[in-house]
Amino acid sequence: MIKRIRLRTLLIGGCITLFFAVLMGRVFWLQVVQADFWQEHAEELWSKKKTITATRGTITDRNGDILAVDAPAYTVAINPKLINELNLKDEVVDGLNELLGKDKAELEQLVMATKKDGQFYSQREVRNEGWKIDQELRDKVEAFAKELKEKHKLEDTGIYLIKEQKRYYPQNNLAAHVLGYTDREGNAVSGLEAYYDEELKGQNGSIEYKSDGRGIEIPKASEIYNPVKNGKNIQLTIDDTIQYYIEEAMKEAFDELKPISMTVIAADPKTMDILGMANLPTYNPNEYWVDVDQKNFYNHAIKSVYEPGSTFKIVTLAGAVQDGLFNPEARYMSGSIRVPGQTIHDMKRSGWGEISYIEGVKRSSNVAFVKLGYEMLGPDRLKEYVDNFGFGKKTGIELPGEAAGVVTPVQQADFAAMAYGHGKLLVTPLQQVAAIAAVANGGKLLEPHLVKSITDPQTGETIKTQPQEIRQVISPEKAKEVGSYLEQVVSDQKIGTGRHAYIDGYRVAGKTGTAVKPVNGVYDYTKQVISFIGYAPVDDPKIAILVLIDEPKDSELGGGAAAAPVFQKIANQTLQYLGVPKKFDEASSKSVQESNPGVKTPDLKKLSLQEAKNLLKSKGISYATLGSGTELISQFPKAGATLKAGQHMYLLTEEGKAMSIPSLKGESLREALELLSVLQVSVTAEGEGYVVDQTVSEENGQRKVHLVLEPPVKENADSGEDSNTAEEETEGENTDEGSGSSP
Repeated sequence: MIKRIRLRTLLIGGCITLFFAVLMGRVFWLQVVQADFWQEHAEELWSKKKTITATRGTITDRNGDILAVDAPAYTVAINPKLINELNLKDEVVDGLNELLGKDKAELEQLVMATKKDGQFYSQREVRNEGWKIDQELRDKVEAFAKELKEKHKLEDTGIYLIKEQKRYYPQNNLAAHVLGYTDREGNAVSGLEAYYDEELKGQNGSIEYKSDGRGIEIPKASEIYNPVKNGKNIQLTIDDTIQYYIEEAMKEAFDELKPISMTVIAADPKTMDILGMANLPTYNPNEYWVDVDQKNFYNHAIKSVYEPGSTFKIVTLAGAVQDGLFNPEARYMSGSIRVPGQTIHDMKRSGWGEISYIEGVKRSSNVAFVKLGYEMLGPDRLKEYVDNFGFGKKTGIELPGEAAGVVTPVQQADFAAMAYGHGKLLVTPLQQVAAIAAVANGGKLLEPHLVKSITDPQTGETIKTQPQEIRQVISPEKAKEVGSYLEQVVSDQKIGTGRHAYIDGYRVAGKTGTAVKPVNGVYDYTKQVISFIGYAPVDDPKIAILVLIDEPKDSELGGGAAAAPVFQKIANQTLQYLGVPKKFDEASSKSVQESNPGVKTPDLKKLSLQEAKNLLKSKGISYATLGSGTELISQFPKAGATLKAGQHMYLLTEEGKAMSIPSLKGESLREALELLSVLQVSVTAEGEGYVVDQTVSEENGQRKVHLVLEPPVKENADSGEDSNTAEEETEGENTDEGSGSSP
C-alpha cells in the first residue's frame, strides 16, 4: 500500500516536474529564443501610428485670388448589415438616389453587399457619386440621415460621412487648361498641377505613440513625431479678371461662329508674363469626370500646331525692315508672282494693280511678302529670322506637353510660301505671341512664363520668376518702325485688314491671318484657321493678344472680320482695367475720321437675331448681344445713327429692365445715357469726358448707376500714320488675307 502511494507520488511528481520543465522550456523559447519576434508583435498591439496628410499648395492669380486650393470633402458610406437589420433598404436607396444621383440598381447592390461567408458588410463607400462631396451636399445627406433617425426613433441609420479633403477650383472652369486638375485620389493629371506636382503635394507627416488595450494613448509614453511638410504655394502671372474678359469674349464668338476650337493668349510683352490663356471647348476641373470628350481637355495654346497664315508676315516684315530692305513707298505689281515650281496669288487674284509696299502690308498681299521675304531677304536669311524669332523650338513655358512646331522648308517654293505663313511651317499659338511681343518690346525674344513666384509655407522662402531674354532679334529702332507699319493695318479704316481691331483712344498694332488648311496635301478652302494678333498701346505696350479660331462654320470669314473684333473687345476691357488712359492724337483721329466718316446703323427691327448678326457682319459693324433671349427685341444705337470708328452696336434680346448692365468704361456720357435709358436705369454722373468707373445700386426696386467720367488725354505725338491712303474700296471681307498658294 505504502509502496503504491510512493509510486503514485513519484509519478505525479515526475509529471509535475516534466510539465514544469516543459513550461520553463516554453518560457525560455518565447522570452529568449523568440524574444525579438514577440517584442515586435507586442509593439504592434500597443503602438499606434497616424499619418498626417500634407495640404497641397494653393495656386493663386497674380493678385492673390485663389484658383486652386485643398478644401474639406466628405465621402458617403453605408452599413449594409445595420440597414438590413433595420429594414431600411428601400428608404436608403430612394433617398441616396435622389440626393447623389446614383443609379438605384447600383445602390441596391451596395446595400445588399455580402462577404464570402454570406455575412453583410459593415461598411461600403458610395462611389463615385458619393465620393468626396462638397459641404452643401454633405449637409443634405446628414439631414436625410437625421430624418430617418427621427422617423424610426433610431440611434444609427447606417449612413455615415467620412471627412476627407479634395482639390477645389473655386472659379470652376476659369483657366482650366492652365491649372489642369487632380483626380479624386489626389493624383495630378494635367496642367500646372502635373508640372509642379512635386512642389505642390508636399510630404505627409506621422506620429507614433503607445496605447493601452482600449487604444487610448498612455500619458508620458514616448512619441515619435515626423512633422508634415505642406506643399508650396504658387502665384501665377495670370490675372483672373483678364482671364474672365478673355473667356467671356470667347464664349460669345464661339457660340456665333461654331468653330471646332478657339484659343486666346494674352501676355505682357515687356516680360512675357502670361496674363490670360484659354481654349474652347473647355471643362470644369471640379467635375472633370463629367466630360467624356477628351478634346475638352486639350490645351491648343501650347500643343496644337497650325500653318499660321498672314499673322506670320510680321516675321518677314521685321526681317526686311531690320536689313533695310523695306521701302514703304516703293511699288510692285500685285495679283500674282511666279516662283520655281508654282505661281502664288493674292487673295484677290486679280490684285489691286501697281501699289506701294505699305499698301501691300495693309491689304495683306501675299505677293508683297514673297518679294520681301523670298526675293529680297532670300531663303537663307529668311530662315535665319524665323529661327531667331523662336519658331521650331519649344518656348519653355511651365506646362507639360508643349509642341516645338515645324520649320522644314526644302524647295524654293517652300521658302516662298513661308514668307507669308504657309508651306513647311507649323507653329503653336504661344510661339506667335512670343514673336509679336518681341516686336512690341523693342526686339527682345523673351521666354514666356506662367509662374510669378513659389513660396515655401514652412520657411517663408519665396522664389520669384524673372524675365528671361533669349536673344535680341531686331534692334529697338527697327522694332518701333515695324510697329508703326502694323499700326496702319489697324488704323486705316478704309483698306486695313485689321480695322475691326481699332479702339478709339488706344493705338493698336496688329495683323490678321487666314490660313487655308491642307487636306491630303491639297488646300481645302472650306477649312480655315483665322486669327488676329496685335498689341497696344503702340507707344507703350501693355498687352499682346492672339485670337485664333479653328474652322469657323462660315468659311468665307477672314481674320479681320471674325477674330479682330474679339481682340478689340478683350484689349479695350483689359487696357481700361489696367488703368491705361485713352489718348487722342488730333492728327491721327482726323486721318481715321477722313478714311471712315462713320457708318449708318441699319434698321434691324424686322429681322431675326441671326439675320441681324449676319447683316452687321456683312457691313463690317462690330456688335455685342445683351440678354439671354433668342429673339431680337431692340437695338442700340437706333437705326440711322452714325457709328464712330471702333464703336459697336448692342443687340437686345430681353426687355431692358430684365437685363444685366454691361461695362460702360470708355463710353462717352451721351452714349452711356442712351444705352442705360434703353435698359430703364436711372443715372447719376460726376466728371466730364469718358466713363472710367461705374457703380450699380438698387433703391425701392429701381436700379441706379453712378458713372465717374474723366477727360481723355490729348497728345500731338506722331502716330506713324500714313495719310496717303488709297482711294480704292476693298471687296468685302475676303480681301483681308493671303491664303494657301496654288499651283
